[in-house]
Amino acid sequence: MEPQSGIKTWQWVVTVIVIIVLIIIGIMVFGNKKTDVSDVGLIDTASTTDTSISEANRIVMSDQFPGNVVYFSSITLANAGWVEIHKDNAGVPGVGIGTMYLEKGINPGGKITLTSPIVEGGIYYAMLHSDDGDKKFDATKDLPLKDSKGNIIMKLFRATSTADAGIKG
Repeated sequence: MEPQSGIKTWQWVVTVIVIIVLIIIGIMVFGNKKTDVSDVGLIDTASTTDTSISEANRIVMSDQFPGNVVYFSSITLANAGWVEIHKDNAGVPGVGIGTMYLEKGINPGGKITLTSPIVEGGIYYAMLHSDDGDKKFDATKDLPLKDSKGNIIMKLFRATSTADAGIKG
């Protein structure tokens, strides 16, 4: 006569098989999920409009203290490019007096050293330009960036000794 051991061998085998099957099903359902790029909702660059590109190009700065340096708070570019500081010429941008190369994306806070100082009461323009790929500024090749309406993307600012000392650019 055999002693009673509780669970018989065949019951153990069935239990182990059921556990293995559940693990396999779990891996199939939950384990092999790879993210498909189309599921993420990424922007299709082929269908990107001029409006979204121009909105990615932006200058944030304020009035500046007179001197040889101009500060910006933030410049955002859809592609690497330039910011050029211009003197005023009867209400439109005139001679360029300083440039700075910037990478694609958000460029937080920076300073541009000028070849000619900005003076008290003067009006100046910070204008965004493209880069032709050589990372060397050439106004004939690195053209001003435009928004969706065809306007050059720039920020007018003044040189004033009353500029907010707490905010550079």
